[in-house]
Amino acid sequence: MILLKDCFRAVRPRYGAGAAAGSSSDDLAGVDILIEGKRIAKIGKALSAPAGCEVVDASRHVVMPGLVNTHHHFYQTLTRNVPAVQDAKLFKWLVYLYEVWKGVDEEAVYWSSMLAMAELAKTGCTLSTDHHYLYPQGFKDDLPGLQFKAASEIGLRFAPTRGSMSRSKKDGGLPPDTVVQDEDTILAQSETALAQYHDRAPDAMRKLALAPCSPFSVSEQSMKDAAALARRYGARLHTHLAETLDEDEFCVKMYGRRPLKVMEDCDFIGPDVWYAHGIHFNDEELKRLAATKTGVAHCPSSNMRLGSGICRVREMLDLGVPVGLAVDGSASNDASDMLGEARQALLLQRVRYGAAGINAREVLGLATIGGARILGYEVAGMLEEGALADLALFDVMKLEYAGALSDPAAALLFSGYNHGVDHLIVNGTFVVKGTRLCGADEERIRSEANRCAKRLLTKAGVQAEW
Repeated sequence: MILLKDCFRAVRPRYGAGAAAGSSSDDLAGVDILIEGKRIAKIGKALSAPAGCEVVDASRHVVMPGLVNTHHHFYQTLTRNVPAVQDAKLFKWLVYLYEVWKGVDEEAVYWSSMLAMAELAKTGCTLSTDHHYLYPQGFKDDLPGLQFKAASEIGLRFAPTRGSMSRSKKDGGLPPDTVVQDEDTILAQSETALAQYHDRAPDAMRKLALAPCSPFSVSEQSMKDAAALARRYGARLHTHLAETLDEDEFCVKMYGRRPLKVMEDCDFIGPDVWYAHGIHFNDEELKRLAATKTGVAHCPSSNMRLGSGICRVREMLDLGVPVGLAVDGSASNDASDMLGEARQALLLQRVRYGAAGINAREVLGLATIGGARILGYEVAGMLEEGALADLALFDVMKLEYAGALSDPAAALLFSGYNHGVDHLIVNGTFVVKGTRLCGADEERIRSEANRCAKRLLTKAGVQAEW
């Protein structure tokens, strides 16, 4: 048991109808939060600590539901900031980096996963997915198993995807032959992974979704097969969609239809589906997303980094499209900073829609409840009695927040520059305590990730001097 005592502010984000009207009056001042087992048992003033309960002084902290990351590519943490593609658009960026990523092996998957989840945890994330679609030839280990092992060691709630690519350069795609699989193998291995790892329980520490990479990297039949298989197991579906104008042109040329129409024809749409990016949906397509309750993972930093465009989040929220927040791959971000991503989401919507384009409360809602719903968790992302005990504690009694405490929750987005948590609790257990990871050696993660990155880049002929 854990008792968070005298919380400076306990934040209850709002999401959906009425979220735009949210304000600091939704927060609770000076309350205690009692955690028993996996759940928040009680919220109130002057709660007594049961015998054996660990008491944490939260009088300096904004306490809120842990942030939820709805799209990532963990292996890309090993290829951040590569000079040759620092200024490239998506397709050129992909073509170059595929020649590096084809060297990804078991060790690279494990340490990149450790690195990505360590960063996520230390910036307030309690639940994440990962979209791993790269299966190099010669890879012998259980790839999802390596990622679940890393998640267990870091302590995150983890709902990754079993991604896939089948269309290589010889078939008109972008990746080399060495990182794609034939579609029978994809289907068989996807079913094996679902049977082994997907937990349908509402408080599951691990779930699994199926995620063909994009409409330009697999066939329509592969999309249809993935949709049918996932639904047989009660799992969700994910892919990249409407990220760039190049993708639109590719789909029209190859399929004679825009990307969303291709997805509809593959039955890859609905409340169990979410798309990454969703920048270039037109007005009618936004209405279709709303009508089908199909979700979108908003990736503001990556979209800016690659010059892909600005997602129409304001309009999506007004229409009722489910939206979550995501950092995207660390080779196009180039970080796994969840609180920093929430700030970017706030600012980027204002670039498009003006100063009132989105408010801090709405961003906190899509970064918590919105993301949790997209990943299939109905009792995560909330600070309520009975909700999952996934909580982030940010110390706001620091220099960078001085003068900003008239609205402490919003201060996390408008003020501050160090986005690290003081404490992070997942499933009722400390994952970060006193700013340090509890279950893993941060220095070892840094060292091993740098070693793997240097080996990967050197193997591909990219200069790596450190």
